[in-house]
Amino acid sequence: AAKLPGIIDVAPAYSTLLLRFDAFARPDKNGLDERPHARLAEILHALLRGANPKTLDPGLRREDDQENAVALREGARLVEIPVCYGGEYGPDLEAVAVHAGLSPDAVVARHAAGDYSVAMLGFAPGFPYLLGLDPALHAPRRTDPRTRVPAGSVAIGGAQTGIYPRELPGGWNLIGRTPLPLFDPRREPPALLAAGDRVRFRAIDVDGFARLAGRPA
Repeated sequence: AAKLPGIIDVAPAYSTLLLRFDAFARPDKNGLDERPHARLAEILHALLRGANPKTLDPGLRREDDQENAVALREGARLVEIPVCYGGEYGPDLEAVAVHAGLSPDAVVARHAAGDYSVAMLGFAPGFPYLLGLDPALHAPRRTDPRTRVPAGSVAIGGAQTGIYPRELPGGWNLIGRTPLPLFDPRREPPALLAAGDRVRFRAIDVDGFARLAGRPA
């Protein structure tokens, strides 16, 4: 969809896709498309049915198929996230362990062994909703949400795990924290993760957290 003329931005969610487009970027033979939204909807529906994009829109370039294939191969990055589990960084680790009927160490081992995928970014800029959580670690959200969750907190909410990109209110169970900045508006792109990325967590200790955070242990 991003290759279609006039598409400005693509924002995926779990089961929907938001497309922002410039209606004036899709002229017809008379110089103006009088029904840009309907025309774009027709093209998208045809694409979903498996139609060849180049037969639907003359604005698509011949090399788009190859570029899309390269983008698919290169777009799904594997990102390793170091996490200091438990203690002051993961105050809900014990509660998650009790709910799962496991020891805290077993929760950490299972969480760090997962192979996750970023389903979408939402709630706050850079907040990744990660699929692939071990079913044994599924845990309901807290009944008493916190008004302040520290940036970098790794949490479990229901069947998902995620990372708070900055200090925010939240009701997920905090099991650890990463020193990596998930979102920095001065960076390009600002978000560390993107939809489709794969994520693995690596357990680190308090000293390792301090080193990566750039402060004395």
